[in-house]
Amino acid sequence: MPRIIETVVYGIDELSDKAKEKARAWYRQDGICDEWYDYVYEDFGRICEILGIALGTRTLRLHGGGARDRPQIYWTGFWSPGDGASYEGSYCHARGSGKAIRAYAPKDAELHRIADALQDIQRRNLWQLHASIRQRGRHFHEYTMAVEVERDSPVRQPPTDDAEDAVTGALRDLARWLYRRLREEYEHETSDAAVDEALSANDWAFTAEGKRFG
Repeated sequence: MPRIIETVVYGIDELSDKAKEKARAWYRQDGICDEWYDYVYEDFGRICEILGIALGTRTLRLHGGGARDRPQIYWTGFWSPGDGASYEGSYCHARGSGKAIRAYAPKDAELHRIADALQDIQRRNLWQLHASIRQRGRHFHEYTMAVEVERDSPVRQPPTDDAEDAVTGALRDLARWLYRRLREEYEHETSDAAVDEALSANDWAFTAEGKRFG
């Protein structure tokens, strides 16, 4: 025989501190949108364009039957010593990248340093260097990026002895920069203030113990 059971539910602001922590834990585990990192990807894509990096893409199948291209960015985080980020694509000289990156990110000294390092090694090689960037292995961090550097010299002049190390080092430093940005964004999205705002905006309800209702 059907029965009607009444349950008193609460918004996040109405819960006890202990119940709030349980509600937040639910959101961090199951409620946070998988696309929280989209802004970081977009920002990183623009930075790569400025520096002369063309990110590779892969096709992502959507639940509705469509598809869209996603940049070949890989990462794991943020708790294990081996966590990190990597990416795939190609690199070549981008004229004026040092000035452009300072206009785009005027306070980011690390990006300025990376752009300057790439410009310096290109200058010593008459702006003729290019590189392929590939992910290798099952883990994702800067050292899983295989970088192959070549020189497009009309007289077949080889790269300078330091070219491969300099380009590889700068591209891996950019992967470290990306990982830091992902971690910062994740920490922001999962902070108590951001979680409480999301729970309140979506009008999610909880029992007095902080268990998700409905």
